[in-house]
Amino acid sequence: MHLYNITLQPPTAINHAILGNFSGVRQQEIIVSRGTRLELLKPDPNTGKVTTVLTQDVFGVIRSLASFRLTGGTKDYAIVGSDSGRIVILEYDPKNNAFNKLHQETFGKSGTRRIVPGQYLATDPKGRAVMIAAMEKAKLVYILNRDAAANLTISSPLEAHKNHAIIHHVVGVDVGFDNPMFAALEVDYSESDQDPSGEAFNNAEKMLTFYELDLGLNHVVRKWSEPTDPRANLLVQVPGGRSGASNDFDGPSGVLICCEDHIIWRDMDASQHRVPIPRRKHPLADPNRGLIIVATVMHKMRGAFFFLLQSEEGDLYKVTIEHETVKQANSEDQFVEVRALKIKYFDTIPVANSLCILKSGFLFVASEFGNHYLYQFQKLGDDDEETEFSSADYPNLGMANPLSPLPYTYFRPRPLENLVLQDELESLDPITDAKVLNVFNTDTPQIFAACGKGARSTLRTLRHGLEIEETVSSDLPGIPNAVWTTKVTEADPYDSYIILSFVNGTLVLSIGETIEEVSDTGFLSSAPTLAVQQIGVDALLQVHPHGIRHVLSDKRVNEWKVPSGKTIVAATTNKRQVAIALNSAELVYFELDLEGQLNEYQDRKAMGSTVLAMSVGDVPVGRQRTPYLAVGCEDQTVRIISLDPDSTLETISLQALTAPPSAICIADMLDASIDKHNPSMFVNIGLTNGVLLRTVLDPVNGQLTDTRTRFLGSRPVRLVRVPIHGAPSIMALSSRSWLNYTHQNLLHFTPLISEPFDHVWSFSAELSPEGLIGISGSVLRIFQISKLGSKLKQDVLQLSYTPRKMVFHPDHNLIYMVESDHRVLGAEESKKRLAELKPDQIDNDVLDLPPQIFGRARAEAGKWASCIRIIDPVANKSIYNVELDNNEAAFTVAVVPFTAHGGEKLLVVGTAADTFVAPRSCRSGYLRVYKIGDNGRSLELLHKTEIDDVPLALLPFQGRLAAGVGKALRIYEIGKKKLLRKCENKSFPTAVVTLSTQGSRIIAGDMQESIFYVTYKAETNRLLIFADDTQPRWVTSHAMVDYDTIAAADKFGNIFVNRLEAHVSSQVDEDPTGAGILAEKPFLMGASYKTKLLVNFHVGDIVTSIHKVSLVAGGREVLLYTGLHGSIGVLVPFVSKEDVDFVSTLEQHMRGEAQSLIGRDMLSYRGYYTPVKAVVDGDLCERFALLPGTRQGSIAGDLDRTVGEVLKKLEALRVGAAGF
Repeated sequence: MHLYNITLQPPTAINHAILGNFSGVRQQEIIVSRGTRLELLKPDPNTGKVTTVLTQDVFGVIRSLASFRLTGGTKDYAIVGSDSGRIVILEYDPKNNAFNKLHQETFGKSGTRRIVPGQYLATDPKGRAVMIAAMEKAKLVYILNRDAAANLTISSPLEAHKNHAIIHHVVGVDVGFDNPMFAALEVDYSESDQDPSGEAFNNAEKMLTFYELDLGLNHVVRKWSEPTDPRANLLVQVPGGRSGASNDFDGPSGVLICCEDHIIWRDMDASQHRVPIPRRKHPLADPNRGLIIVATVMHKMRGAFFFLLQSEEGDLYKVTIEHETVKQANSEDQFVEVRALKIKYFDTIPVANSLCILKSGFLFVASEFGNHYLYQFQKLGDDDEETEFSSADYPNLGMANPLSPLPYTYFRPRPLENLVLQDELESLDPITDAKVLNVFNTDTPQIFAACGKGARSTLRTLRHGLEIEETVSSDLPGIPNAVWTTKVTEADPYDSYIILSFVNGTLVLSIGETIEEVSDTGFLSSAPTLAVQQIGVDALLQVHPHGIRHVLSDKRVNEWKVPSGKTIVAATTNKRQVAIALNSAELVYFELDLEGQLNEYQDRKAMGSTVLAMSVGDVPVGRQRTPYLAVGCEDQTVRIISLDPDSTLETISLQALTAPPSAICIADMLDASIDKHNPSMFVNIGLTNGVLLRTVLDPVNGQLTDTRTRFLGSRPVRLVRVPIHGAPSIMALSSRSWLNYTHQNLLHFTPLISEPFDHVWSFSAELSPEGLIGISGSVLRIFQISKLGSKLKQDVLQLSYTPRKMVFHPDHNLIYMVESDHRVLGAEESKKRLAELKPDQIDNDVLDLPPQIFGRARAEAGKWASCIRIIDPVANKSIYNVELDNNEAAFTVAVVPFTAHGGEKLLVVGTAADTFVAPRSCRSGYLRVYKIGDNGRSLELLHKTEIDDVPLALLPFQGRLAAGVGKALRIYEIGKKKLLRKCENKSFPTAVVTLSTQGSRIIAGDMQESIFYVTYKAETNRLLIFADDTQPRWVTSHAMVDYDTIAAADKFGNIFVNRLEAHVSSQVDEDPTGAGILAEKPFLMGASYKTKLLVNFHVGDIVTSIHKVSLVAGGREVLLYTGLHGSIGVLVPFVSKEDVDFVSTLEQHMRGEAQSLIGRDMLSYRGYYTPVKAVVDGDLCERFALLPGTRQGSIAGDLDRTVGEVLKKLEALRVGAAGF
């Protein structure tokens, strides 16, 4: 078995976000890290929309990210800390739209290790040095500078190690142009290590340490170290040093220390200031729970600065420091004295991993879970009613007793006042479970992903295609057979007319405040129209079956009539050229002269076969004409005909087709895999059998090369050239509508999720400058396509709690989902606690705040809120919901047809009461059995069966229930008052977490010990483990590939395929002993047989579900997997040995060519824990398209193929397996 890994949806979680002028222009951009990818986002200050400019896979784990700018420079650079054991400095190259590696310095081993730096990055605010630190002991400082040629240079590393120290955070201190300084939070564990009593551990102090880089002596010294709050978790840089222009101090310098419940400002040899973090006044919140800060951002304005700190509840606090410059006694020296540290509630937004404030007045929020947001500042919270808490109001500036907490302060959360939402970036993170089914009965199945955490959880229906945003939908008096829009003059910014062609006439509508019919345009309305064009500077052209009308700007009409007895059957136009085909198989060619007159070329070309379709490209900028015309004839050929003055209407090349052509479209589009800098000329040919051919037209000799085919649908294909986001694109219309477009310099071909269109044209008006107009049946629609980056359209349904598991009802196309949240009170418990409070203690305004934004009040450990939900995926709505009481939490669900109940399908839900997560324990587990009524739309509890542990896996098995309950696998039969245990096997090492079955075989995944093969012997009513794995694996999900083969994933991001040998499998099934004796003989301290590892691959994300499905109608089955960070990928089986050899050789070449951005070795990354086996990395192979042309040619030569053949093979692998 050999597989090919392709990523369909890259991870959507953002771990880090940094801000800077990376392209060197004045506009700020954001670089985000999505675990294994770097992405450059550009927020548009005018529209408030965020666009993705570049995405690049780094083939490694990005652990930290920081930006810096050299003093006096205009461009920011990005520093990346990763698992490669190297520090890497990247520069964004806007010309080639790529990240360039400027420096790569090796300092340690690869892998995410405790003492290898990379976890923390801190830069000097003036861009002179960077500190890269590990979680323990190691800290390295690099000096950054520029050489005589103004190129960035990096020094050798300077060590700032401290043995036996755990590092909690590192930040650069702003000291102006004094020696660079870094602050670190450290804990020394040397005494704790030696003390068996544990007393030293309890008394260990957390130290705030300042490290100074002496630029003169070129070494790092520990300048200052003092104990601070033991619960400090974050440091924030405070502005300091003098500003260049006024020589005033920017701020007091030092750091803010974020601790549990407090914020402290601290600097060397200065008085500390401490303020409490205000808390929500929620009647149900746990009063003993501490509050910590999880994300911070500092923003400097002219002469002022402020901080936004975010708590783990999502509340933003504005922190300011009141300071003034004072002179030192007996000298002229000045220093900054802090008068007060102030904090106040600002707004509430989703909990973030990173916050960025842009100078254009936006706040970018990289959410910890769920969608990411761009907010705009309405005001800075200076003039609101919120109480401000100041350190000056407390004795000794809040430090009277540093070890005891300050009294709690409270605020009332409220809807947004200072911020307003501008844009939302969709994110699937985290996917907890997924199912793949075709409930819409379309060509491709849909992916149903259970996403999110807490009250922001969602069920997302993912459909392959581009989302359209419809602005107008209007019924027409008849069914048009074509639509056009046109400007009146070349200089017009927007279209003026919509032209609709019907069987017996033409309707012209003017676009203004309203859309209304007009009759004074000079267009012929009594005949259908074949083509419309704004031609020359200010004229219009209409082609109809009996002639051509050239409408001049003064409404005079020049008309060319066809010879008697003939009609025009096809036409194509551009700004300066017109070509028509007559029913006598003749071509007539016209060209616009410099006076604006349309002149017919003296000869007509006889084609010898009826012309069905023709196309001419747009006139290139600065040229008189385009040199080629493509003509498709009834004899199943396409001919390229010259329009060059020296060889007008001569046939240059010919391509034979498999069916008559129905449409042709020539377009110049950029595809970096063919030409990195200039657009290529593509001839797209649609056939009557629904197939599209795409060939490349050589601009020098007019030959057709590199033909690709694709099946679009059951109807003849129509092709229209339309601009999308300012770039030429092609709309292909069949039984589905498709768009061929350029995104990030590569060509993509994606279906639209909409009603199929019969005809489409571009539409530009004030309200919709980049719109499209389409006809489906007798309905006219105006729409636009705004998101080209995402090929999966998401339909979102809001859930109440974190989704745990879901299952489809096999008959009713309904989803049954169980949700549960820890440390949250259920509805019953909340009512009970509110009833115990006095009325004056209850603030209804706070209780009524929407939990999707504000979250639910956090309760003590061991409290759960949980529900069972029925969802109609077609209508995308929740139709039934059962809240669980008695502190029960649901963990798993199954629809089971019980034979003893006449094969009736019942819903079984595995729950546990008073569950604690770590270590896993519960008061009691339960199996709840529900009767499904009302066509699957309601539930009625039949009975509850008490069990002794948390049930984590349920499965219908031979008309009974197989349940993984803690370390036991059991089979239950249904009884009248409870489930009856019929059989069990208690010999699983940790806990059964996944189950699947075929025949009498059950495959069980253990939490820590990989996969077990179990057989059920009905004669003796026994469950026997007869095979297991040789390696321990922390299994997260699995799927059966066939009766003997299992594909599974572990929590470290590996996917593996294990197979049981066929003779062992048949021996166990037939079992000549009849007593299962063969399966009871242990081998290597485990089961009697071992599975063989066929495939192993590290995907870089924790895989939460695996499915064996076919994604393309009539396509082969693939393994589709979803990852926790929102990634979706497929493993495609190779069909032939020839394919395996070809793609494997290409992968070897690519490992040498496409070096990882962060310096990670690609082979060792894909074999992170176990060497990669029998999987080709498709993501790496697809980077072949982005290599320079010379390198592409060299690799293709080694493979005995042309570059076009290599690209065609890679496209066929992706499209044939996934359709993407």
